[in-house]
Amino acid sequence: MKKIIFPALIFFSAFSSTAQQAYPVMGKIVSYDKAFSSIVTADAKVEAIASNIKWAEGPVWVKDGGYLLFSDAPRNTIFKWEEKTGLTEFLKPSGYTGLGQYSDEPGSNGLMVNLAGELVACEHGDRRITKMNFKLGGKVALADKWQGKRFNSPNDICQHSNGTYFFTDPPYGLPDREKDTANREIAQNGVYSILPDGTVKQILADLKRPNGIALSPDEKLLYVSQSDGSVPYITAYPVNKDGTVGTGKIFFDFNTAKDKLGNAAADGLKTDAEGNVYAGAANGIVIISSAGKLLGKIETGVQTSNCAFGENGYLYITAQHYVCRVKLIAKPKN
Repeated sequence: MKKIIFPALIFFSAFSSTAQQAYPVMGKIVSYDKAFSSIVTADAKVEAIASNIKWAEGPVWVKDGGYLLFSDAPRNTIFKWEEKTGLTEFLKPSGYTGLGQYSDEPGSNGLMVNLAGELVACEHGDRRITKMNFKLGGKVALADKWQGKRFNSPNDICQHSNGTYFFTDPPYGLPDREKDTANREIAQNGVYSILPDGTVKQILADLKRPNGIALSPDEKLLYVSQSDGSVPYITAYPVNKDGTVGTGKIFFDFNTAKDKLGNAAADGLKTDAEGNVYAGAANGIVIISSAGKLLGKIETGVQTSNCAFGENGYLYITAQHYVCRVKLIAKPKN
């Protein structure tokens, strides 16, 4: 793997490659409810463990190996970070294998490790969901079409314990986004499921810009966020056994928290063992209880896309040009 060496920021000290190093600190912990103290301590540090990324997205912790992977869609690259060696290039191309320039964000976006221990990626440029064996390599397409039509640009993904995948398909990776009449084949910005037998279903077709997606710990609810300022909702849908969902209810409306969060809308989503929802929004990770109550924010100070639970209690956060981490008290979802 090619080692990537990035210059330190002017206000940051240079990164060391040694273990137990001191990382630059950015952002702060903001509490809106006393229950937030059971998730993260008020004096927890938001550490910047990597910088000079073009746009960090889709983080996933790989337990078998103890390292973080994340996407840089503009660079068409998946990067790897581990404590001892820092940042290296893991996979390029990550989401577009064609010739020439496709779009501003041709690479992969959302990443996850599936039940079989394979890397699953949402690929913008190749407009598909793929899986890859970590040891053998070689991508296998899980889905690239619905009813014979190519997806827009798969964005984020999660998997049910029965093997069913759920993913969002907004237009962000298309060359001209929602105006791309030359390349776009599906009019809706849909949400889809991929059943264990490979069947693809469009389960939601009425959302403006579906983005983040996550299951509740008991897998009875599917959360979907919209990154559209006119409908800045996280909606919860009951999950049906056939890979579809029932009628959704607004779980959290960012309009109701403008006094605290400003004009925010959510990007990526994750849930912890207690059912709290972690949303990339308002220049940080906004944390909402399972009852839909705003608890607090892990503020990075920059536009923040997503997060992933890692080793030793850390939450890893992709935030614009940085990857950060913060030590949590809360436990990840099993």
